[in-house]
Amino acid sequence: ECIYTKHLCLDGRQIHLEIYDPCSQQGKLSLPEELRWADGFVIVYDISDRASFAFAKALLYSLREAHTAACKKVVEPSIFLVGNKQDLCHMREVGWDEGQKLAMDNKCQFCELSAAEHYQEVVAMFTKVLRNITSNSKVKEKRRPSGSKSMAKLINNVFGKRRKSV
Repeated sequence: ECIYTKHLCLDGRQIHLEIYDPCSQQGKLSLPEELRWADGFVIVYDISDRASFAFAKALLYSLREAHTAACKKVVEPSIFLVGNKQDLCHMREVGWDEGQKLAMDNKCQFCELSAAEHYQEVVAMFTKVLRNITSNSKVKEKRRPSGSKSMAKLINNVFGKRRKSV
């Protein structure tokens, strides 16, 4: 299918990636159920192809709609909008400002790069994506104490007694 898996180490942490590539299914906007629970998305369009930008825009809208309708996450998924083929700027159909505006409107990060000429830009972009996702997961891990512990603290504060176990 269109799912690739990768294991890597980033900042001393083991990370398991599942990357879904819907490019072969351009035109279809129905998202698989598991994508609604993804931690991050990288949406790539071709700066020399207005149709790919329109597809990216529709995909962004579908992702936002799916996430707001299906799940009440504490942390929004990280979304990166990427304009590719910067090396073909002489054939540009989509301006940098259009990509930036779409990203701002959808509260996602934006960059333009050339995967064909500078693979280091792609590596740097994915590293930024992964760091963003892992920092968001640290926010999710900070949980409030359970109700019973909170209630015990409240009772202890009111009555001035210290209990060793709850």
